[in-house]
Amino acid sequence: MARMIGLLAIGALAGLALPAGVPRAADVPREIALTIEKHRFQPEEIRVKAGAPFVLVITNKDRGAEEFESRDLRLEKVIPAGKTVRLRMPALKPGTYPFVGEYHEATAKGRLVVE
Repeated sequence: MARMIGLLAIGALAGLALPAGVPRAADVPREIALTIEKHRFQPEEIRVKAGAPFVLVITNKDRGAEEFESRDLRLEKVIPAGKTVRLRMPALKPGTYPFVGEYHEATAKGRLVVE
């Protein structure tokens, strides 16, 4: 019986080990959802950890295209109507990075706060 338990324990540990090259959960960048609806970003403020890359998942629920733009991030990306776009973001330094929807700058505003 003790041998059986020992074999089960070894099998369980082997199941936890990942082959080289397979990303662990801690290695997978965090995904942050951002929605464009009625020409506004929701949420208007996003907070992320400094030095940690992440993925910005932007969904445009409006009938027209919108362009996510941030001069500070040097980033422009058109988000077609009804579509979702994933942007891999690099590790950033602490600071506040404003962004806008270039086609509706008066209402589509937000900021990325890196802490």
